[in-house]
Amino acid sequence: MLRHLSIQNYAIIDDLQVDFDAGVNIITGETGAGKSILLGALSLLLGERADSKVLYDQAQKCVIEAEFDSVSDTKTLFKESDLDYETVTIIRREIAQSGKSRAFINDTPVNLTVLKALGEKLVNMHSQHETLDLVESGFQLEVLDALARNQNLLSDYRKAFAGYKKDHARLDAMIAEYNKAKAEADYVQFQLNELNEAKLETGEQATLEAEQKTLENVESIKVAIQAAMQIIEQGEASAIDLLHEVQGQLRSVAKIHGGIAELNKRIETAIVELKDISGEFEDIQDKAALDPERLETVQQRLSTLYRLQKKYSVTDTEQLIGIQAALEQKVSSYGSSTEAIELLQKQLLQSEKELRSMAEKLHQNRQKAIASFQKNVESNLHKVGMPSAAFHVGIEKSKNDALSDTGVSEVKFLFSANKGFAPQEIKEVASGGELSRLMLSIKSQVAAADHLPTLIFDEIDTGISGEVALRVGEIMRTMSQGHQLICITHLPQMARIADRHLYIYKDVSKGKTHTRIRTLNQDERIQELAKMIGGEKVSEAALASAQELINTL
Repeated sequence: MLRHLSIQNYAIIDDLQVDFDAGVNIITGETGAGKSILLGALSLLLGERADSKVLYDQAQKCVIEAEFDSVSDTKTLFKESDLDYETVTIIRREIAQSGKSRAFINDTPVNLTVLKALGEKLVNMHSQHETLDLVESGFQLEVLDALARNQNLLSDYRKAFAGYKKDHARLDAMIAEYNKAKAEADYVQFQLNELNEAKLETGEQATLEAEQKTLENVESIKVAIQAAMQIIEQGEASAIDLLHEVQGQLRSVAKIHGGIAELNKRIETAIVELKDISGEFEDIQDKAALDPERLETVQQRLSTLYRLQKKYSVTDTEQLIGIQAALEQKVSSYGSSTEAIELLQKQLLQSEKELRSMAEKLHQNRQKAIASFQKNVESNLHKVGMPSAAFHVGIEKSKNDALSDTGVSEVKFLFSANKGFAPQEIKEVASGGELSRLMLSIKSQVAAADHLPTLIFDEIDTGISGEVALRVGEIMRTMSQGHQLICITHLPQMARIADRHLYIYKDVSKGKTHTRIRTLNQDERIQELAKMIGGEKVSEAALASAQELINTL
């Protein structure tokens, strides 16, 4: 339960400290004094989005802090969020001048997701506009699930359903990719066949291009070689003959000068090298025969390689071989894609089977909860001044048993306030006051099945008065036996049920308006109820009525 709330620098609140008790905590006060602002601050504390516009003093940060008795239902959340579980849970929210906010649980920083998750386990807040949720099918299903105690099963189902949807999306993407690949498979296979038939070899192009140059210039090569051989060895004054003559000139002095002898040896080496070069020239000349057929073969092969390079926008054979390897991998992937698709389809069939089993269990649990729910809601409606009211819960399976994130159930709450009229959808027949009473009757049933320690009602008494308000108060008093209730009200019939009565008011000092709150003692409570009955000028009759209201509890 909520023990203490501290609000600093929020809206028209500069500094507010509020203590709460178990049972019923009633908040009353003049219009605009800050009752709803108090709940707005609590909403921020429980994870609502923040804005720097809420700052009372734009030069200071806003700090909202609450102290709760810890509940066992939160232990798992604390563990999953790596938080220390204490007997007391302290939640703090800070909003900076820039609008940025920080949240803390037991002094450990947390994000808004964790903050909201914890808040949902500690507090249920009913605001005036929430009554409109009563007509929404999603809200109606949540109510039925709370009564059916489906929370754990529904949580497991939703996790499994999220995984199922994710796998289904993955399967759709795989099939689309496969179909796209299949559409181009023939062309891919054609390309691969074309490259395979070319029998590409690494380095082949460079070898062929060199051979082509040779074959195309055989005569030029022969003439050049013949001229070179004449100069080196075959001419009348060949290079070799000249070197022999040099050796002869040096031979007579070689014995006299050691350096000349050494040079003469080098000349001998040059003669041997020139003879070897001449021999190789002769080999080349012998092999450089004109071969038109071979030239044509080389040219055709190179033409094939150049054509393929142009087609695939590459510059050499090695790149063509890389494309060939990629095409081979792509063709082989078609088979593996088929296997992966078939495997995922089998997994999805099994997942769907398990989901349908869980969805059926959820549906059955909901059906079992309906009879007592209808009976108890109608009983409460009769107590709050609607003796002819009828309430019916319709439940059926979705068309074709289509799975959703809540299972296969479709729920409708039907209502009639008048005898002789069949129940219809709530939005078609319920007035504002009827909606408030119906919501209270439903929430009283949810509260009995729920473990939420604190329930907050912001003017649940809208549209009612007199005897009806007394009966509403009695229902809320019964609810408080298992829950802490915090209620904002304008009705004395509701205020009378308070275990702790908090009065909120405006205080103007130093030219600024401040929200203040204090706990009323017994005499002050009677005075406040008398004002709520008869206005600011309290009469004896109003005081007597106020005293009587309290005495009838």
